[in-house]
Amino acid sequence: MGEVIRIHPGIHPQREAPEPLWREVLGRRLRETRHEQGQRLVDVAARAGVSPQYLSEIERGRKEPSSEMIAAVCGALRTDLVRLLGGISADLSRPTRPVRGPMLMAA
Repeated sequence: MGEVIRIHPGIHPQREAPEPLWREVLGRRLRETRHEQGQRLVDVAARAGVSPQYLSEIERGRKEPSSEMIAAVCGALRTDLVRLLGGISADLSRPTRPVRGPMLMAA
């Protein structure tokens, strides 16, 4: 009874993939930026003043860091916060891909 039921128009309706969480997209962007720069997680974490384990959890989307922590990691990566946020916004603005599978219909 507490299920969310979505009805999709069209001849072949498909279920939509759930929207990604903001912290997951943030983590993915931070990891991509670090990899593009050839930086090691331990080095970035040390410059940001956090443990490598915590930075890893941020990158995996497990932790939702404070704005101060995001700024510290951006500083450690020598990237602008505005550029990071612009990339996150672009990622979240992309249409979600449909997921194949059964669709729930309203009765």
